[in-house]
Amino acid sequence: MQGLSEPVIRNIVEEVISRIGQQKAAAVGCPSGQPHFTYQSFNTRSFRGYNGLFSDPNDAITAARTAFEELQRKTIAERNGIIEIIRRIVIDQAVELGTLEMNETKIGRLEHKIDKLVGLGKNAPGTEFLKSEIFSGDHGLTLIEYSPFGVIGAVSPVTHSLPTIANNAISMIASGNTVVFNPHPSGKRIAAEGVRRFNAAILNTYGIDNLINVVVEPTMQTAETIFKHPDIALIIVTGGPGVAKAAMSQTKRAIVAGPGNPPVVVDETANLERAARSIIFAGAYDNNLLCLAEKEVFVVDSVFEAMMRAMDNAGAVRLNSAEVDAFTNKAIVQVGEGALRHDAPSRDFLGKNAKILAAGIGKNIHDNVELLFGETDELNPFVPVEQMMPFIPFVRVHDVNEGIRLAKKYEHGFRHTAIIHSNNVDTITRMAKELDTTIFVTNGPSTAGNAGGAAGFSSFSIAGPTGEGITTPLTFTRSRRYAHVGSLHILGK
Repeated sequence: MQGLSEPVIRNIVEEVISRIGQQKAAAVGCPSGQPHFTYQSFNTRSFRGYNGLFSDPNDAITAARTAFEELQRKTIAERNGIIEIIRRIVIDQAVELGTLEMNETKIGRLEHKIDKLVGLGKNAPGTEFLKSEIFSGDHGLTLIEYSPFGVIGAVSPVTHSLPTIANNAISMIASGNTVVFNPHPSGKRIAAEGVRRFNAAILNTYGIDNLINVVVEPTMQTAETIFKHPDIALIIVTGGPGVAKAAMSQTKRAIVAGPGNPPVVVDETANLERAARSIIFAGAYDNNLLCLAEKEVFVVDSVFEAMMRAMDNAGAVRLNSAEVDAFTNKAIVQVGEGALRHDAPSRDFLGKNAKILAAGIGKNIHDNVELLFGETDELNPFVPVEQMMPFIPFVRVHDVNEGIRLAKKYEHGFRHTAIIHSNNVDTITRMAKELDTTIFVTNGPSTAGNAGGAAGFSSFSIAGPTGEGITTPLTFTRSRRYAHVGSLHILGK
C-alpha cells in the first residue's frame, strides 16, 4: 500500500487516459501471431493454452504441470528474472491495468487500484526468503532446504483481482511453483489480461509459457475441479467465508485468507488528531475494500466528542443520528435463506465513493470527501458486518476495558487485524494478547501492518484461519532435510 503519492497518480491517470482513450481501455490484444480478443468477445472465445488462458481447468492444470517441470530446470537467478518481469509490468503498466480493473469491477478508487499495483511491484517478497538452514556438529551435518509443492490451485477475490494474482504469482514462482487461478467472476477479465501479459513477456525472455494460469469463465464448479484435481498439490484461497469453507473441507492442505472485521480502540491517552488521520487514510483506502481496513471504532467516553471533532477536522463527514439510521437501512441488507439468512453490505454501496453513499440518503457532500462516520451503538449492523464501504461506525464505551472487550467480540475470532490508538504500553500489550490477531497496529493506519507506511513487505493473502499469516514464498514450500553422518565438521579435529 505504498507506491506513488496520490497527486502524482492523479496526474499520470489523466495523461494516460487521454492518450489511450476509452477504446484502448476496452480492447485488449494478444502478442503477434496469436488470436486477438477483446473484452466484448471475451465470453464467446475458447481458450486452450497460450499465455495461461484456459476455458477448461483440467487443461490449465496440465499446462501448469508441464511449466512446473520446466521451471525446475531453471536457476534461482532465472526465477529472479521471471518475477522481475512481473514486477516491471505491474509498475510500468499500473495506470492501464488499474483502469481496466476499475472499469470491470466498478468498486474502489482508481488511484488506489494503481497504487496497489505499484506497491506490490516494489514490496512483494521474492527468492530472498528462501534461506537454507545448516546444522553442523561432531556427528555430521544436516541441511534444511525449502522446495516447491508443484502446481498450486488458487482463488482470487474481486476486491483486489490482479494485485492478489500478481502478488501470489511472485511468491509462488520465487519458491519454484506454478499456479492455476480461479478468479472471482466479477474480476475475471482483468485477471485474464494481467496473466496474459505476464506469460507473454516471460515466454519471450525465458521460453516458458503457462507459469501462471487462469480459468477465463470461473465458477464454483471450476473451483471445485481445481481443488480436487490430483495434480493440485496445495490450495490457497483469498476471499469470503463461502469459498474459504469449501477450501478447508478438502483433504489436501489449504491456505485460507478469510474475511476480517478489524476493530479500532481509542483510549484517553491517544493522540486524537493522529488517530483521526490514520482512520480516514486506511478506512477510506480503496473505499474500505481492504480486509485489514478499519471497520468499527470503540472510543472511551471521556474523549469521545473530542475524537469526533478530530474526525471532522481531518476531513471526514459526520452523519447525525437520523442520517445514520437512514443509511443503515439502505446499506445493510438481508441475504440468504432460513438459518443462513444474515446481514450483508448492499451491492449498491459496496466499494463506492463516500459521495455516492451520502447521495443514497439525499445528502450532498464534496467530491473530495473520502469517508463518512457517525455514532452508533454496538447493535447497529455496521459494527458486526464487514461493510467494505467508506462509512465507519463509532461506538462510545465506558473505558478501555469495555473497548477491548467489544473489539474482541466483534472481531469474531477471525484473528485477522486489530488497531489501537493509545500511549499506554500496558493497555497496548493487553489488547494485543486478548485479540491475538495476525496483524496488530498501534498508533497508525491499518495499512502499516502490510508495509503501507511501515517497514516490511506486502502481501494480498493474509491467512488467518489456517495460521500462515501474511504469506511469503516460504508459505508455498515444503521443508526438506538432508542429513550426512560422519566427518564433515571441518572446524573440529
